[in-house]
Amino acid sequence: MEQINKIELRGNVGNVHLQNTGDKVAIRFSLATNYFYKGKNGEAVIETTWHNITAWESKNMPDFNSITKGTTVHVYGRLKSSKYKAADGTERQSYEVISNRIVLEEGPAQDQF
Repeated sequence: MEQINKIELRGNVGNVHLQNTGDKVAIRFSLATNYFYKGKNGEAVIETTWHNITAWESKNMPDFNSITKGTTVHVYGRLKSSKYKAADGTERQSYEVISNRIVLEEGPAQDQF
């Protein structure tokens, strides 16, 4: 059976860091996605999830300088997990999306109930 590790996200960019690594440029940014649902009493609830995105300069990428805080982007890639020891000695796990394609969207991400 084929194994699949594929993720697709659309949301708004938070913090952005560009990094030169030899002859390539990498970008790391946070991405907020919202999930809307109705609570027990029928009230609207918005659940925001922050994702860590990493991408390398390629033909499938826009100019990284155009990715700024508040920009709406559509991200395609794969999920990667990493284990590490925190400063207090506890073992932690983090997740990041390794993107192979980013598309800039027009206007802020709009989701409906």
